[in-house]
Amino acid sequence: MKKNFLFAVILAFTTFYCFGQKGLRLWYNAPANSLNQDANNNWASDSEWLKALPVGNGFLGAMVFGDVNHERIQLNEKSLWSGSQDDNNNPSAADSLALIRQLLFEGKYKEANALAERTQVCKGVGSGRGNGATDPYGCFQTLGDLRFDFKTDKPYGNYRKELDLDKAVVAISFVQDGIHFKREIFASYPDKAIVIHFTADKNGAINFSSSLTRPEAFTTAAEKDNLLMTGSLMNGKGGNGIKYAARLKVIASGGKVIYRDSTVTVEHANDVVMIFTASTNYKQEYNNFLGGENPLQTTLEQLNKASSLPYAKLLQRHLSDYASLFNRVKLNLSGTQASTEPTDVLLNKPDDLYLQELYFQFGRYLLISSSRKGSLPANLQGIWANKIQTPWNCDYHTNINVQMNYWPADVTNLSDCLSPFTNLVSSLVIPGEKAAAVQYRCEGWCVEAITNPWGYTSPGEGVGWGMYVAGGGWLCLQLWDHYNFSHDISYLKKIYPILLQASRFYLDWLVKDPETGKWVSGPSTSPENSFVAPDGSVASMTMGPSHDQEIISELFNAVMQASGILQQKDSITEKISIVSKDLAQPKIASDGRLMEWSKEFKETEPTHRHTSHLFMLYPGNQIDPENTPGLADAARKSLIARTDVGTGWSLAWKVSFWARLYDGDHAYLLLKKLLHPINNYEVQMSTEGGTYQNLFCGHPPFQIDGNFGGTAGIAEMLLQSHLKEIHLLPALPQEWKQGSVSGLLARGGFRVNMQWKNNQLSQATITSLAGEVCRISTSVPVKITNSSSSSQKTGHGYITTFATLKGKSYTVVPLVE
Repeated sequence: MKKNFLFAVILAFTTFYCFGQKGLRLWYNAPANSLNQDANNNWASDSEWLKALPVGNGFLGAMVFGDVNHERIQLNEKSLWSGSQDDNNNPSAADSLALIRQLLFEGKYKEANALAERTQVCKGVGSGRGNGATDPYGCFQTLGDLRFDFKTDKPYGNYRKELDLDKAVVAISFVQDGIHFKREIFASYPDKAIVIHFTADKNGAINFSSSLTRPEAFTTAAEKDNLLMTGSLMNGKGGNGIKYAARLKVIASGGKVIYRDSTVTVEHANDVVMIFTASTNYKQEYNNFLGGENPLQTTLEQLNKASSLPYAKLLQRHLSDYASLFNRVKLNLSGTQASTEPTDVLLNKPDDLYLQELYFQFGRYLLISSSRKGSLPANLQGIWANKIQTPWNCDYHTNINVQMNYWPADVTNLSDCLSPFTNLVSSLVIPGEKAAAVQYRCEGWCVEAITNPWGYTSPGEGVGWGMYVAGGGWLCLQLWDHYNFSHDISYLKKIYPILLQASRFYLDWLVKDPETGKWVSGPSTSPENSFVAPDGSVASMTMGPSHDQEIISELFNAVMQASGILQQKDSITEKISIVSKDLAQPKIASDGRLMEWSKEFKETEPTHRHTSHLFMLYPGNQIDPENTPGLADAARKSLIARTDVGTGWSLAWKVSFWARLYDGDHAYLLLKKLLHPINNYEVQMSTEGGTYQNLFCGHPPFQIDGNFGGTAGIAEMLLQSHLKEIHLLPALPQEWKQGSVSGLLARGGFRVNMQWKNNQLSQATITSLAGEVCRISTSVPVKITNSSSSSQKTGHGYITTFATLKGKSYTVVPLVE
């Protein structure tokens, strides 16, 4: 009776949170092989791991293989990093800056680049060239594995493994020996735990032994009522660094639970609930990174609290929290029916509209799962990694990757998930001030191409990729964009000093080009790209690359706007106002393309994955087909020359590029390429980007930014607001003939719902969240049914303006001509 009541309660909550929605599920009819060994190649993703399904709560992550007779749940704790705080600033670097600049201005690129390579890199080993697990830089590492042996090798049938995006629950079901088994796994943010539930329709049928293991640096022992795994990681300096603890408690209905040595055994149980908690002593505070709470105490408190609640309550708390975020946005492109094909089969049909909906919402799911208040931000793999040495240390790359992780945060109504990014940027200011002062003898703060939880702000080990002074500016612009969405003055007050001091660095960094008299950044690069210099050498370092100039220009503009809003003027803003007037701007080449560098150099790799000189198109706001048609045409020609190949995240970026050019069909072409299934698991730096079986994005290897960039790109096709107007359906492809979307956010403080038929807007509802004047851009004339408005025709449609009241919704209806 109690068991039936429990199932009824769970069903009631499930129905409440999913009623009226088309099911959004990744599902498969075969498990991943939990006994398959991970590859020895640290830079290769593992094929079976990429069949596992992810759960996470921002702090803890797990990959569920869904195997039957044996099971592996691979575990992560977001702050589990090797390494430690280190000084990598090069005090002699500034001595050579003037000479490098002179050589570049004189066209002596070979000499300049050679001198920069000798003098401008970090002190010490830096990131270990992306292999920093044993270096002070460190590496994000697997927490280990929760392994199960179910004491049988009998065959099974009716197998199904699924990730329900509406509930954020992984479920596995199968029939074995005439018994129907079901396993459910979710990661609870309210209870800071991973919860596992095993059931069977026959009493006494659940038998298994389980252990917590790790490739290195661990001890597992049985305590009175839980397994405890503890250890510490290397600090990169010959000692111990971060400490961690992980606990597993098993609660069985019927049968026996036996803790012995390093395992827990369950015999003849009817129903089993397991609670897993993990923590480290990390604290996001410069000079005190290991001053966090005692992980032994933290995990025990979390374990006791969660295990005091019945499973139905744990599930309800999880569903309530998750739904409050996920259910804010709904996208319907495919009608009312979900696909009946397994996801790995469906992936062979990238033009399937349900698959595109699923991919969009999967990106939102991943952001909720990997970035929550109080956690570190999503890294190169979000929160999911199964190695000790992970690719590129699984760190934070500031030349696009960490920013792309948060592109969907505001527009897809997940602004709550942005705070870890804001906190990361805030934490870099103090070490960034030291880097600016020591490395370049500049005021303000800076960060280069890479950073980690230890406050790394120095250049990398090579200037072609590791010297990237635009990093701090780009991070700041992401903070400013969040303000543009929210119009939260308290947030603006918090971030304004960060933006101001980043601008202060650039004011010291910029120099006058003796030929043009314009202010230029340099020596610098167009991220990770290179060119053939007039002297015949292959170089990356130059003066005034377009990417730097665009970011500095937009940052200066943001600071001036923010200072006006906050009514804070000082000597820095005065200087910004003066320098901005003579800041060099990107130019159009003789072939009509937007120039990547200040001179018309020949690219060494014309299809390079980074398209950094188009920052001003997206995510920047300096190019628009309506207001800057010449630049828009130059950007289009640049994209055509770059072609439609790329790594996963590069394809995702191009979706938004084409959306900003109002070319929905070309954006759609890139989206389908992003969804293309791939089986390449080793590093590929130029082509072969796509999607793995579990919908993780393939760089390759797995890199999560492409998932987030793809979700943001779909949103950009439907809604744009970067030009101080809300553009409804700006890049709708022909294939999306009818559909609806609700809950997207627009800059200025607005929430937008839309429906369309025959590729034309049929109705929109705009809710004012800040009480600002609203300007909407549409392809046809519209009326606002519950407000007076004014309209004007433009080259691309109509602009309609109307006043709003905070909290009130306004209906937009096309006029019948």
